[in-house]
Amino acid sequence: MLDHRGHPRGRRFRGRDARTGAAVVSAPPATGPLLPPAIEIRGLCTQFDDLVVHRDIDLDIEAGQMLGLVGGSGSGKTTLLREIVGLLAPSSGTVRLFGQSVLDTDPERRRALRRRFGMLFQQGALFSALSVFDNIAFPLRELRTLDEGMVADLVFLKLAMVELEARHARLMPAELSGGMVKRVALARALSLEPELLVLDEPTAGLDPDRSESFVKLLRMLQRELGFTVVMVTHDPETLAGLATRLAVLADQRIVACGTAAEVAAVDHPFIRNFFGSGRAAAAIGYGGS
Repeated sequence: MLDHRGHPRGRRFRGRDARTGAAVVSAPPATGPLLPPAIEIRGLCTQFDDLVVHRDIDLDIEAGQMLGLVGGSGSGKTTLLREIVGLLAPSSGTVRLFGQSVLDTDPERRRALRRRFGMLFQQGALFSALSVFDNIAFPLRELRTLDEGMVADLVFLKLAMVELEARHARLMPAELSGGMVKRVALARALSLEPELLVLDEPTAGLDPDRSESFVKLLRMLQRELGFTVVMVTHDPETLAGLATRLAVLADQRIVACGTAAEVAAVDHPFIRNFFGSGRAAAAIGYGGS
């Protein structure tokens, strides 16, 4: 059976990668032509002077999936996010989005690729000197193809999508609550209707109620719009509410990738510790022995 983007549904555990030792989950054979993964990482290595952050990472993220990157502090999760969107070049290896290198040297192709993804930064990263309206309008105006009437229509549409009212458009970032900052930042990230949404600690700084509300909003929007999600979060409830797959970064590589149950079955110290946490086990629904 194929999903709405023509990708085969259902994945199965097939052991460990012979080269990297990572636990791997693979798709069943397809009967028709396949589109490239939304994200394809091959042989990625990252090194800063003598510090090796990533070593020989391979990872595919299929269109429409919601992948949570999990790992300890300093494991290179946010660094990998930056490499995925082309903000940082790896020391070696390749990162492709929708079959195209994120470091494509052709300016037009690179600009076109950047319009296909949005990023929600940890603290929102709103422009403090711009109103809510102008923050959301910023990517739209950069296109230089829309008149101000169309820009305004799209801004108010995005505000409604994130469950904010038109009256909030005139507010400045300093006047917003933490939850509102996240929603405005999400509206801006979705302004160009991206196929990929990259989330860096999307619920950081929110109390449990606002965090749960924001996760529900993200889940609803992903279900309605069908975009791919890759996120970093330390919060088990956020992982449980959003991620359909997990990839675990440890020992400079991806040591496991699959569903929560498949990852939890991998014998690795970080995984045992992570799933041994009562909070994580309860949230993600893995009741390990």
